[in-house]
Amino acid sequence: MEDYQRYLEPATLNKIDRLELKARLIVEGFIAGLHKSPYHGFSVEFAEHREYVPGDDIRHVDWKVYGKSDRYYIKQYEEETNLALHILLDMSESMAYGSGPVTKFEYASYVAASLAHLVLNQRDSVGLALFDDEVRQFVRASSHPSHINVLLREIDRASKVAKTDMAAIFHDVAERISKRGIVIVISDFFDGIDSVVKGLRHFRHKGHDVICFHILDPFEASFPFERMTLFEGLEAKPEILANPRAVRKAYLEEVNRFLRDLRAHCLKHRIDYKRIQSDEPLDVALSTYLAARAGEAIS
Repeated sequence: MEDYQRYLEPATLNKIDRLELKARLIVEGFIAGLHKSPYHGFSVEFAEHREYVPGDDIRHVDWKVYGKSDRYYIKQYEEETNLALHILLDMSESMAYGSGPVTKFEYASYVAASLAHLVLNQRDSVGLALFDDEVRQFVRASSHPSHINVLLREIDRASKVAKTDMAAIFHDVAERISKRGIVIVISDFFDGIDSVVKGLRHFRHKGHDVICFHILDPFEASFPFERMTLFEGLEAKPEILANPRAVRKAYLEEVNRFLRDLRAHCLKHRIDYKRIQSDEPLDVALSTYLAARAGEAIS
């Protein structure tokens, strides 16, 4: 078993495998009666090549490409009537923060991996975009079972070094996605609220069903520091030596204002908003959300 399989926690998968990720809006997907589609029929067309990884079906190896390059490449196909889920995973430097055993990025990676596993089990397709101040990796959506290995490998390779520019990133990704589906953004959303909302609105303008998983560390939400502390700057911000007691009230007011504003904008534009702290049991957080969403989804 590859090391990156650690992102798939058995307890979480056991709990969510009995659930489904349903499209709340009408999107371009229909499979096994789970999703309402504006289309009829079914077709499959070639999308792109990617390198072979162990577990891939050798029937999809492009032997002509192998003959020219002496390397194995897999033909990827786009199932045009499948629901397409696109996961945008924030790998910016602020996501590296963690007051406990896992960082925000590690927790977000577990969320992304679990949802990808769930959707592939539905026989739907999943794509992935890793971003900081630009899109660092973009993996087209595929419904092949072995595609989970491709996604987990890219998540495992991610390095958090830059700041976030969400408006530019979301505009970029929105233009790369050719058909309507579900877009899930997993991030701490540490950017200007106008930038975040402007980018999210682009996805809604393109007809996507959008879900925001807002990942916060518990210390970011509660600010429990007591003694004089040197706060390390992230995403090009300087270090600050401060007395936590003197700034706690102002800090919490600012954080809570940001949380209220982001949630309000999401509700206004029919975007799902789910805040999760990185110390919450992942199986509980995801199963609770998915069960609630399934109860409200358009059938």
